[in-house]
Amino acid sequence: MKKTIRKLLVVLTLLLLSLSLFANGIGEEYGRRLAELSVPRATAEIGGIDNDTWFTKYGNVNTNLPVEDLFSAGFEEGDVVKVSFLGQELLLPVVPNYSYVDQGTAALMAYLDDAGEPSGYVAVAINMGNFATTYGLAEKTTNADKSWYWTALDGVEFPVVISIEMGEKGGYLAEYILHDLSRTNAREDYPELSDEEFANFREIDTTGMGEGRLYRTSSPINPEIGRNTYADKAIADAGVTVIMNFADNAESAASYEGFDSTYYSKQNVIYLNLGVDFQAEDFRKGLAEGLRFFAANEGVYALHCTEGKDRAGFVSAVLECLMGASYDEVVEDYMVTYINYYKVEKGTEKYDAIASSNIVKSLCAAFAVDDLATADLAAEAEAYVREIGLTEAEIAALKANLSK
Repeated sequence: MKKTIRKLLVVLTLLLLSLSLFANGIGEEYGRRLAELSVPRATAEIGGIDNDTWFTKYGNVNTNLPVEDLFSAGFEEGDVVKVSFLGQELLLPVVPNYSYVDQGTAALMAYLDDAGEPSGYVAVAINMGNFATTYGLAEKTTNADKSWYWTALDGVEFPVVISIEMGEKGGYLAEYILHDLSRTNAREDYPELSDEEFANFREIDTTGMGEGRLYRTSSPINPEIGRNTYADKAIADAGVTVIMNFADNAESAASYEGFDSTYYSKQNVIYLNLGVDFQAEDFRKGLAEGLRFFAANEGVYALHCTEGKDRAGFVSAVLECLMGASYDEVVEDYMVTYINYYKVEKGTEKYDAIASSNIVKSLCAAFAVDDLATADLAAEAEAYVREIGLTEAEIAALKANLSK
């Protein structure tokens, strides 16, 4: 009903404008004004810097524009739009989530629910990046306890108005289709997977890694994607004792329902609460803390974020490289996650595109190389962990612990 009313109002406005201009004999001006009016436009505001209301810990920025209203104004997924604020004009694809754009790419997020219907409010974000700081809105401070807050950058006053105008209708459709990924969180929808695979849990057994030493998984405590109980059982069965958690601080972890009764809660865990911008100084500093933790504590290791896909995927790849894995081993382990979650098939164009635009691109940036396939991955990974702060002794201890 709302969409119908809006469309009728637009038609009525066009009709009145047409009559007015023709009545004054301004046919040429009519054409110009009509063309301008027919270009989809919308306005949104960023109301402040409150955590998880306007700014997320990853640097995503939420607006007050409902996704439904964006679509009613004439926009849809796959369009390219002009987004203007603070004297900047960006050309952004309209997508429902991160997976539809390459690592490091900014986008206008128009979220959809499980039924494909508009959901929530429009946001702007960078895949594996920090939109808020990159585009001059605010900077994040992380406290010693891993809690965080945002501060407006100099000269920025809220609310900040964002203007959205159609850039190219369907201009991102080809890339959109290539990146199109969908999944459910229902166990019954994945009968072909074991419980461990459904939890995106697996041993990292690439070249140089000790047998039964390192595992990666989705969160064993966060119920958000419905895999935590399977993941908790999996780490228990594997005898995991030392865990690196990229997604939570200690307080948020303990707040999950049933946390105290989990196997996970009895283990030796470091809570890092990191973002997803792998080049950001706070991520590098936090990762160094996590690697030192592995170096200083002997045991059976696991690392995870929420899905075990992005942060866990990147750090797993770095450790695989450090221990001597080949390019093919690193890519194949990373892509198991996309097979488990999205049923992507190896050897397809989509499989290659996801690998190239995610883990390959991320490691090229981290190691400062142009061609990952021909790089000396072990040497590059060791140089990287040394650069983020580990000493020679810590690197030696880390490698010794992972190789046992």
